[in-house]
Amino acid sequence: MALKEVFLIVLCLIWIAFAVIQDLRKREIANWLNFSLIIFAIVFRFFFSLFSEEGFGFFYQGLIGFAIFFVIGNMLYYGRVFAGGDAKLMIALGAIIPLSNNFPENLNIMLKFLLLFLVSGALYGIIFGVALGLKDKKKFSKDFASRFKKHKKIFYISIIVSIVFLVLSFVESLFLYLGILFFISPYIYFFAKSIDESCMVKKVNTKELTEGDWLYKDVKIGKRVIEAHWEGLSLSEIQFLRKNMKFVSIRQGIPFSPVFLISYFALIIFFI
Repeated sequence: MALKEVFLIVLCLIWIAFAVIQDLRKREIANWLNFSLIIFAIVFRFFFSLFSEEGFGFFYQGLIGFAIFFVIGNMLYYGRVFAGGDAKLMIALGAIIPLSNNFPENLNIMLKFLLLFLVSGALYGIIFGVALGLKDKKKFSKDFASRFKKHKKIFYISIIVSIVFLVLSFVESLFLYLGILFFISPYIYFFAKSIDESCMVKKVNTKELTEGDWLYKDVKIGKRVIEAHWEGLSLSEIQFLRKNMKFVSIRQGIPFSPVFLISYFALIIFFI
């Protein structure tokens, strides 16, 4: 492995480790952490290319990776899958992951990372959700039972469709997988909703609020309404809340940064 590759890998692991620590402690990833990773990676690529006989291919591949992950990060953010800090960390990794001067090779490694990220993210989300459900077992059980009772028809339909696919699987094995998918989908969806409503809502002192925190629901103070929206609280909204309220309920997200560390570490072990 070349020195330039080692430098970028070590740099990335250190920065992701700091992001994980911060995310687990504060449930946020600071902008300076993500932006500094981008700057360090791009600047290193530029000066390495400047004094290298290989030319500027290494630098350009970093810019291409950054551009690709910029699109992916924004899609995940505006698709309401990622919070801002996670989206920016994803974008920063785009400047790191391409280690070759060859675009097809870099594209291959980027796709492998995204696949690892998808698989590890799903497993992490399930494990984290189960842990939260066990921690607040009473609240979770009550919420899930209520949703099951309210949406019985959806569960019954999924069972019927699954049985149909199970029968068809004797003709084509693909229907077996579709049957399993239709059967478990409503359970996974309502499990996630119950975890969100019963385990992810926390009452906090307004002094503890930080930019980007999600209100659980709209807050009306006099004639002003502060809406609970995806972008989270702005600094001006936080200042207003601190002046007029002592406590508010916020919706906490799952700290997702460990998935970046797991996925990148797996990428290094298995594919680099």
